[in-house]
Amino acid sequence: MKTKLFLLLFVLSQFVFAQEMALVRKDDLYGYINKQGAWVVQPQYTKARSFSEGLAGVLMNGKWGFINAKGEWKIQPAYEDVNDFNSGLCLVAKDKKWFYINDKGEAVNMPPSEKYYDFEDGIAFVKRGKIGIINTAGESVVQPTYDAIKPFENGFARVKMNERWGIIDKTGKQVVEAVYDDIGDYHRGSAWAKMGTQLGMVVNNKFTALDGVEKIWDFGGEDLTYASKNKKIGFIDLQGKWVIEPKFDKARSFSGNLAPVFVGTKWGYVDRSGSFVVQPKFNDAEVFSADGLAPVKEEQWGFINDKGEMVIPAQYDISVALGFLAPSKNQKGFKNGMARVKLNKKWGFIDTKGTVLANQWYDNAEAFSK
Repeated sequence: MKTKLFLLLFVLSQFVFAQEMALVRKDDLYGYINKQGAWVVQPQYTKARSFSEGLAGVLMNGKWGFINAKGEWKIQPAYEDVNDFNSGLCLVAKDKKWFYINDKGEAVNMPPSEKYYDFEDGIAFVKRGKIGIINTAGESVVQPTYDAIKPFENGFARVKMNERWGIIDKTGKQVVEAVYDDIGDYHRGSAWAKMGTQLGMVVNNKFTALDGVEKIWDFGGEDLTYASKNKKIGFIDLQGKWVIEPKFDKARSFSGNLAPVFVGTKWGYVDRSGSFVVQPKFNDAEVFSADGLAPVKEEQWGFINDKGEMVIPAQYDISVALGFLAPSKNQKGFKNGMARVKLNKKWGFIDTKGTVLANQWYDNAEAFSK
């Protein structure tokens, strides 16, 4: 019996630490709510950050420390500034110096760098004249040889060397030679690139110019992206072939089988054949989320389903959640069943049926994280 009770308590404790929470501000103080809208940590901090890897930076008596999902101090407040945990490490500032700590608050020695960068997925940049990459053990993955390295996306990063751009993987191998004047994200062996005045596609490290193309946007994990020709927008595939001829005035990326496009003065949605599924009638429109809803704007923002039906009335403001100090990567609209919305100058969350979470509104609210 005692064993079963212990296991139950262990499971419950793991649930507490695993649950998503949102940083919200009420009456000028920050606290955290769960996805049921209940306070997990009461508002008591003058500044705070969202949870990352089970820890959140909070300011108490002029110093930053870290709490766990129960609101207990995991790392006592001792720092002038903090970032977020990633890969088990976090950048903190003390005595006007930045350094890394682990989740026990212990300082972690890393190679010297002219500037310190956050870890992400087990690696961080290091700068000694040029820029390289280290792992969480402080070992060199890529020697400092590049003028610039953009953040990794799906395991690949754009790098600049001798005023030319290429792409590397996380081992430092150049999957696209650094010979281009500009380059886009890398997806399934393809990337857009610019060589001199020509725009085109690099496929399996071979460049092919696309006649008359003026701009190509990043693929963003999709197999189609939008591009402009003769000042009109269409969609190309990973080989650079036109799948939808350029005929729109503006566009955004496909998500699933639909993409927002702008014609004349209104936004609508087309399928992968270029046919309108939702006729242009909105003042603005964003991509569909995995929850099957897309934000659209009339006078205010609401949400439609993939048939174009307004399932949540257009009465809100929306924006990408910004976080306390740095922009979040979260998309507009729904993520994991919740959307951050603003009504009457207050922020809150709605579910996919339009129900306001716990019928509560806050001075500010950030995206759910854990």
